[in-house]
Amino acid sequence: MEESKRTGIKISGMHCANCAKNLERALSGRKGIIEAHVDFSNETAFVKYDPSRVSITDMEKTISEAGYKAVNQNVTISIGGMHCASCAAKVKDAIAGLDGVVDVTVNPATESAFVTYNPDNVSVSEFRNVVTKAGYEYRGVAGEAGEEESERLRRIEQNGRIRRIIVSFAVSIPLMVLMFLPHTLPFDYGIFSLIISVPVFIYVSWPIFKAAFAALRRFNLTMDVMYAMGIGTAFVASVMGTFGIILTHEFMFYDTAIMLAGFLTLGRYLETRARGKTSASIKKLIGLQPRTATIIDEKGERKVPVEEVRIGDVIIVKPGEKIPVDGTVTAGESRVDESMISGEPIPVAKKEGDPLVGGTINQHGVLNFRAERVGSDTVLSQIIKLVRDAQGSKPPIQQIADKVVSYFIPFILVIALVTFSIWYFVVGSTLLFALTTLIAIMVIACPCALGLASPTAVTVGIGRGAELGILVKNGGALENAQKITTVVFDKTGTLTRGKPEVTDLSGVNCSDDVLLSMAASVEKGSQHPLADAIVEKASERGLEIRSVTGFNTLEGKGVSASLDNKIVLIGNRKLMQENGVEFDSLEQRITPLEAEGKTVVLVAEEKQLRGVLAIADPPKDTSAKAVRELEKMGLEVVMMTGDNRRTAVSVAERLGIKNVLAEVLPGDKASEVKKLQGNNKSVAFVGDGINDAPALAQADIGIAIGSGTDIALESGEIVLVKSDPVDVVAAIQLGRKLLSRIKLNLFWAFAYNAALIPLAAGVLYPIWKITFRPELAALAMAFSSVTVVTLSLMLKSYIPPVKEKA
Repeated sequence: MEESKRTGIKISGMHCANCAKNLERALSGRKGIIEAHVDFSNETAFVKYDPSRVSITDMEKTISEAGYKAVNQNVTISIGGMHCASCAAKVKDAIAGLDGVVDVTVNPATESAFVTYNPDNVSVSEFRNVVTKAGYEYRGVAGEAGEEESERLRRIEQNGRIRRIIVSFAVSIPLMVLMFLPHTLPFDYGIFSLIISVPVFIYVSWPIFKAAFAALRRFNLTMDVMYAMGIGTAFVASVMGTFGIILTHEFMFYDTAIMLAGFLTLGRYLETRARGKTSASIKKLIGLQPRTATIIDEKGERKVPVEEVRIGDVIIVKPGEKIPVDGTVTAGESRVDESMISGEPIPVAKKEGDPLVGGTINQHGVLNFRAERVGSDTVLSQIIKLVRDAQGSKPPIQQIADKVVSYFIPFILVIALVTFSIWYFVVGSTLLFALTTLIAIMVIACPCALGLASPTAVTVGIGRGAELGILVKNGGALENAQKITTVVFDKTGTLTRGKPEVTDLSGVNCSDDVLLSMAASVEKGSQHPLADAIVEKASERGLEIRSVTGFNTLEGKGVSASLDNKIVLIGNRKLMQENGVEFDSLEQRITPLEAEGKTVVLVAEEKQLRGVLAIADPPKDTSAKAVRELEKMGLEVVMMTGDNRRTAVSVAERLGIKNVLAEVLPGDKASEVKKLQGNNKSVAFVGDGINDAPALAQADIGIAIGSGTDIALESGEIVLVKSDPVDVVAAIQLGRKLLSRIKLNLFWAFAYNAALIPLAAGVLYPIWKITFRPELAALAMAFSSVTVVTLSLMLKSYIPPVKEKA
């Protein structure tokens, strides 16, 4: 079996949560599809599949058969070297063979290929590769319609709804007025209404009936089926009343049938409009992507589509232009606005050797840089994909709504039929009244609000997190934030700046410079931050850094190497004790340094102590504030470090942390997290995302502090772009807010149905003679989903309390 793949397919034509559930079932039932989740709020199907058994085209066929449409991207590629239909066929087969290509049309006369494809599976750069391999010349992109295609289809659909709404009310309201006029009209009201209503009813309600027929063909019950039954019953009853077939002339529902269809269409319009705003953060991120780049080569400067940029290309960026891809400055100096990545408003100075991130803006000077990450590998592309995937994830709380939705329509249908039977057969009310309650129940019931309660909140909440520099990999992570009881911080690079400095030197039987030169020569081969600090200090002093042999890393203890044919050991007390190095004479110097929170490094040559270095990694300015805020929220804060206990406690005291796990080897961090979990604690682990990967994976929530340019390397479910400990607090606060908003949405969705379905069934009629007309029921249905989506949209302006204080 070939390795499984994942893809996302944009969908149009879904009208309610039941549409999503039915499409989900249709996809899940297809052979080769391992897992399918359809997100109604994002109009996207997320599919895990076996590419050896099912293709993207097969999936799209299933989507079409279910009555919906897959939305893809289109691109026109210019191709040279085609001379005949055979050439065109060869190019077509080459492109069509890529997984994710839906359709290809090749025109040798215009030397172009029009490709419809799924961007989650295949990219334009892959088209270039297969065209070149087929023996033809790839000349670039002639025109492309990406995310705009989905937006274009939505606009067409919305404009059609507006026209139907206008027509429905322009006809139904006059018909209603005519019905209440004295019956001295010069024409038969029933025949007149029938003639006027038929074309209008077909025009306004056709999308509803079309969707209902598509659902019934697959033996699915959807809200479109319910709505079609409701408005269809009203219209058929009117026709029967007009001609006196079983029913009398009092069954004149023409105005009601058209107005019902109009209100249902209005509901769809308002809901789609509101849902369109939930993914504004993705659109904003996509808008940051530059379209072109100016490449410098032997021909001079030339502007090309950003898709054609290759790794190693030298690109020039002038003041005011966006950096097209990720890379490193090769010439020039300037300041770059990196607020889209770091959130910091102050532009960052850039010179030769400094990294650049695609999508950021060059402000002053001219920069030349070498492209190092292009296409889907750029930081911005990774962020967009991460946010899009996260918005499509399903938090556990949504399972409640999903279960209710799956039983909702059959349940409502039973209630409607039972209500009709009770009023007509048991109570003995008029057929007109019983039929009115039946129609009202079928159009007022709304599982859409239940289906939208969680996805819309997750979409907006995760988008808002991205704007705050909090990248969430799945909705479940934010939901789990409410359960967290303990936050464990790795010390180095998380609570501290991660750039240690040598602060103290004390040689034994040698000068400080000799001690530092010896230490730097050995540490040059190490990747540890403390080693970097020693080498940097020696370089600052202009000391000689010599070559060594036999370099060896002793995990959790230090390093060793042969320098001038003498064995040099550099590390902690444990390393010295194991090798019989006496260091008691230096304890009076070591203890005060450790009390100041400094890491002490001992140096020995041929088992003789040569001195001690003290290295300090100062805490970040916001670390103490983050600890205070977490404790105010009732959370236990723990610091974990490989430092000796005295140094660790000193740093912890400065930050206000009472619980310290010291002298923890890198490989033991995950087991320490597991021990805490064994004490019935729900743990969030905060680390750098690389060395701390096992601990991040073990924790209930892994929060990786990144540098903004290393997002691809980060582990954990939440990535903090700005490396600010306060953002740990903000992430937890955002998670708590999101869960409370989902619960509020679910409450209103349940409350709406619980309150209005009995009202539509006529429970208040026997005492207060209160009924719910079908037209008003349809209007109430329209506003139920809008209410839930609006509550979710309020998250767009949410500012975590810890950020408000700042």
